[in-house]
Amino acid sequence: MKIAIIGTGNLGKSIAKGLITNNAITSLYLTKRNISGIAEFEGYKNVFLTTDNKEAVKNSDVLIFAVQPAHFENILSDIKPLLTEKHVLISTIAGFLIPQMEAVVGSEAFIIRAMPNTAIAVGKSMTCLCANQQGTKRIQLAEAIFNRLGHCLSIPESQMQAATVVCASGIAFWMRLIRATTQAAIQLGFDAKEAQELAMYTSEGAANLLITNGNHPEEEIDRVTTPKGCTIEGLNEMEHKGLSSSLIQGMVASYNKISNLKKEQI
Repeated sequence: MKIAIIGTGNLGKSIAKGLITNNAITSLYLTKRNISGIAEFEGYKNVFLTTDNKEAVKNSDVLIFAVQPAHFENILSDIKPLLTEKHVLISTIAGFLIPQMEAVVGSEAFIIRAMPNTAIAVGKSMTCLCANQQGTKRIQLAEAIFNRLGHCLSIPESQMQAATVVCASGIAFWMRLIRATTQAAIQLGFDAKEAQELAMYTSEGAANLLITNGNHPEEEIDRVTTPKGCTIEGLNEMEHKGLSSSLIQGMVASYNKISNLKKEQI
């Protein structure tokens, strides 16, 4: 694939690393105002660094935008005359809706929005995708790209705000749970390094059990709990203290915050 990343900041770099590592490119153009910030990519075969977005567009088929929201509309306007029927536009810009993109480049363009999370840096992102009517014809292409960088799911654009909470903010929520597990392990006698190692790999194992087996979490919980055992004792104490309800309420609060910010912008 001939891919360009327009605006290679932290997210753009992570995407580029994943594409290069997985040999997912025929060519890769990386743009940035100051290319010294992406000098680490110099020397890679078929990877080109440039300050010129138009050069990248001319030589690419898939355009992944990872720029600041305030600059996005102007960038779209600048490259619009260069867009052809071969181009697929993938935006990672939060809050910039498909109708806003269509207003600049037209509804006939293949437009896709992607909402990855920071785990994309290690090839483990949960990325949500949505598209305009034309973009649905190229959604499999976007899925092929982001499945190389983790796992992706196509959803309606109306669910993208909720996906931001569950997947993007969700990284922070899971980090807090892992931190709490680490603190408990320290209290139980492990040193800090050992405690974090135990917490990290136990959480990874729990997720992989669900991914591999396809079970509901309660099925895996039933495999661990025994009558009058220590696991059910701990689970019940956590629930009495509001573990599940606190997590749910926190996620709903995050969603309400996003919704209120959106209303203020409108």
